[in-house]
Amino acid sequence: MRPARRTLRRTDELIAAGLLPRERRTEIEQVAASYAVAVTPDIAELVNVADPHDPIARQFVPDPAELETHPIENADPIGDAAHSPVPGIVHRYPDRVLLKPVQVCAAYCRFCFRRERVGRGHSLSAGELEQALDYIRAHSEIWEVILTGGDPLVLSPRRLAAIMRSLAAIEHVKVIRVHTRLPVVAPGRITPALVHAVKSSGKATYVALHANHARELSEKARAACARLIDAGIPMLSQTVLLRGVNDDAAALAALMRAFVECRIKPYYLHHADLAPGTAHWRTDIADGQALMRALRGRLSGLCQPTYVLDIPGGAGKSPIGPNYLVNIGPADGATRYQVEDFTGRGHAYPPLET
Repeated sequence: MRPARRTLRRTDELIAAGLLPRERRTEIEQVAASYAVAVTPDIAELVNVADPHDPIARQFVPDPAELETHPIENADPIGDAAHSPVPGIVHRYPDRVLLKPVQVCAAYCRFCFRRERVGRGHSLSAGELEQALDYIRAHSEIWEVILTGGDPLVLSPRRLAAIMRSLAAIEHVKVIRVHTRLPVVAPGRITPALVHAVKSSGKATYVALHANHARELSEKARAACARLIDAGIPMLSQTVLLRGVNDDAAALAALMRAFVECRIKPYYLHHADLAPGTAHWRTDIADGQALMRALRGRLSGLCQPTYVLDIPGGAGKSPIGPNYLVNIGPADGATRYQVEDFTGRGHAYPPLET
């Protein structure tokens, strides 16, 4: 495999780097015509080209299966458009909004739920950004602003700091959360200047890192995360449950433990959205629930994410993890339950008299 010195965007570059066989050139070019492609040097370095089922390649290297769409799939699977009052804003929940200043990423996940727009849509103009900020200013119920996109950390430190300062000037905004892949896909770009820009609002600021496999947390990625955390910025994780990447208990446990070792609190495990051409990554919900059961009790409580489904159409996220508690009806004037422990054994609550 030839080491990548720059981001790979063209099919010929992926072939030259050993990430694709030459005979797949035509079909991969068809994929690239529909969905943006970018594999950073750091991601290319993590790929084991000798493994045809490599979990890193599966996330970033185009696959002809992406052109196979199903009737249940939707170009806007979680209903962003229905909750976008002005460009760049998604206001789905009462106390928080998404602010999407950019529609580009350093690397493109093949399963992205915004794959119809990222890498191809425009980023916000100065006027659109101001309109988005005006919307936040006008809605005093907005307590938290989530910067997403695209990846907001691809912005220059100067532009990012300007957005953070604008948000800082809004009294009712108390929390800013930044969603990013950058510490994993391009860790060298987490520079002191960028870290300073993230902190520059003076508000409570969190960074949510998207990673799906423990190998993504390379030494360089861990160092990039440490630069943010050591600067006083708490980090959370977001993970998508993906067939062939992390859909077994050992892989998921290794990832959650790696997060905690990096001082990143596991937050969400997302059930994969119904984006076009992503069926080959989606698992069954029952599989996800079984994986959550496998983590419960066997891994530290610090390692437990919340398994969630983003309801199609824009109704928001709901937890869909396994249920351990069953109401078994009243007895002796009290409501009684059966609660299941992590080994699968049932216990009466309150305990039955012996």
